[in-house]
Amino acid sequence: MSNNTIQIKIEVKKSGLKRKLDEIIRSIEGMHVQMSHDTRRADLLIFELGNDTENEFQHIRSLLNSDVVAEVFLISENSDPAVLMQAIKTGAKEFFTLPLKEEEVKQALKELKKKIKRANRRNSPEIGQIITVVGSKGGIGTTTVAINLAVNLAEKQNVKSVALIDMNMMFGEIPLFLEIKPGYDWGEIVKNISRLDSTFLMNILTKHSSGVHILPSPGSLNGSASAAPEMMGHLTGFMQKLFDFVIIDAGQSANEITLKILEMSDNVLLMSLLSLPCLSNTNKLLQSISDLGFLPEERIKIIINRYLTKSEISLQDAEEGIHKKIFWTIPNDYGTTMSAINNGKPLSGIAPKAQITKNLNNLTDTFAPKEEKQPTKWWKILSNRS
Repeated sequence: MSNNTIQIKIEVKKSGLKRKLDEIIRSIEGMHVQMSHDTRRADLLIFELGNDTENEFQHIRSLLNSDVVAEVFLISENSDPAVLMQAIKTGAKEFFTLPLKEEEVKQALKELKKKIKRANRRNSPEIGQIITVVGSKGGIGTTTVAINLAVNLAEKQNVKSVALIDMNMMFGEIPLFLEIKPGYDWGEIVKNISRLDSTFLMNILTKHSSGVHILPSPGSLNGSASAAPEMMGHLTGFMQKLFDFVIIDAGQSANEITLKILEMSDNVLLMSLLSLPCLSNTNKLLQSISDLGFLPEERIKIIINRYLTKSEISLQDAEEGIHKKIFWTIPNDYGTTMSAINNGKPLSGIAPKAQITKNLNNLTDTFAPKEEKQPTKWWKILSNRS
């Protein structure tokens, strides 16, 4: 389970309410409902009050004081002001009355997610995000998406540093796509892994004019044959400490090194097309990852590239076939994409106003959004009314 996943424990008396809460929580990315026997600390306890509120509030205080749970949301049929005030004194952050209003719960959970994210950013050592782009087959645009995602991130004011790694082994094309001539590749690091420090790494990396630091793949098997998953994991983890974002173009790789990188990734963008072969491969990859059990399902995001609204296979058909929601669609714009590739530039340098350029900018915003102003909490409104 990812360290970024929010752990939620549910203690309610009505089975129908439990199912409804499960459904709401699972609809929000990055949240996990703990099993009843799970003894791990919960980021949130959702608790239904009954008739014995005195003992129930005492139980909640005990859980909070012992740090078994971090925060508490309460649900009750009783909205008596005395109960509400007791909830505030106990430390509950939200109070929902029955029948449950789904949108209110969703909004509260999303605000909790933002709060935890901000707290982790303040209290933890600076660790960057790893985003891996992998294809369901070759030639479906993983390099284009990885490059433009990296460049777009580097242009953001709240992002200080971005690295781009080519894991396409001897067939990596990032240098061609960006018209650069790197002097080194990650094969050099593998051969000298004991020397890895920030000075050595920065001397190996090639800095593009956009500000992205690039680590190409070896141009032959000589540099990659000795690479082990542990070595690549060590290298990627080290880069994660130096950069806000580490973008990895994994191509169509399905080896042990790729699996190690997928396991470390905060987000995996699984690229596909609305075609039967691609969707079939996508389904196989999803099933294989699920069977291995090392990557939480919510970290995998399906991206449909070269999307046409009048495709013979609809998005709904695709979702039913792969048993997973599609996260993003990228419009089909062969001309603009090929022009960018042939000129060795990112899309923003060729066609900044094109639909596909704006689309990939919007995709980037999902990983580095702007900070939002926090709304007033329910207990503050209640206090103002009393």
